[in-house]
Amino acid sequence: MKIFAVDTSAKSASAAIVEDGIIKGEFFINTMLTHSETLMPITELLFKSTKCELKDIDVFAVNNGPGSFTGLRIGIAAVKGMAYAMNKPCAGVSTLESMAYNFSDEGSVICSVMDARCSQVYNALFEISNKDVIRLCDDRALSIAELTEEIKKLDKKVMLVGDGAELCFSAMKNEIDNISLAPQNVRFQRASSTAFAAVKAINNGNCVGAERLMPKYLRLPQAQRELMAKQKLK
Repeated sequence: MKIFAVDTSAKSASAAIVEDGIIKGEFFINTMLTHSETLMPITELLFKSTKCELKDIDVFAVNNGPGSFTGLRIGIAAVKGMAYAMNKPCAGVSTLESMAYNFSDEGSVICSVMDARCSQVYNALFEISNKDVIRLCDDRALSIAELTEEIKKLDKKVMLVGDGAELCFSAMKNEIDNISLAPQNVRFQRASSTAFAAVKAINNGNCVGAERLMPKYLRLPQAQRELMAKQKLK
């Protein structure tokens, strides 16, 4: 099975082609350029470099949330367009879960954290068991203070991963001894891990048509939250 996967959920962008568990090609970029500037060029180069065509792809996968509202929309729109044109299924993957697939070592809790602003993070906890990712809680938005108190209760080593990992590590390192910061090369979202996470969705029959692929934000956009706050004051 050949999977094309995309991640544009945060500042970095990546695209990958994975076939039967083997990474055929992957491009990762982390610059100040927007995803609308980078995603399609790296996608075009990926297909050219791997000598692959859209018609060869069996499933189109994308991290569909949580994450940057604009970033998610760009990645999802790109995948929807390609999958619809080829009449192929899509797999929407939790951004937080996909990051856990960056790791294969057992014995640690993988704490995926993305900066959600306003002193909050998007978070989920995972364990690696027999090289399989086991989810310990649902995706959620919570304060760093709340997450700190929860991690204090864990009796295993905790690995922080994601664009909010450094932020959380700075806040927690003086209070918690069993946390560590994932190395740069496995700290951030990667499209290849999105593809690996998509395999579980595929095996569980959770693929959808392009028209049904939607983002999962976890919380309302800031503009909508501000509007609701103003309405309450009236």
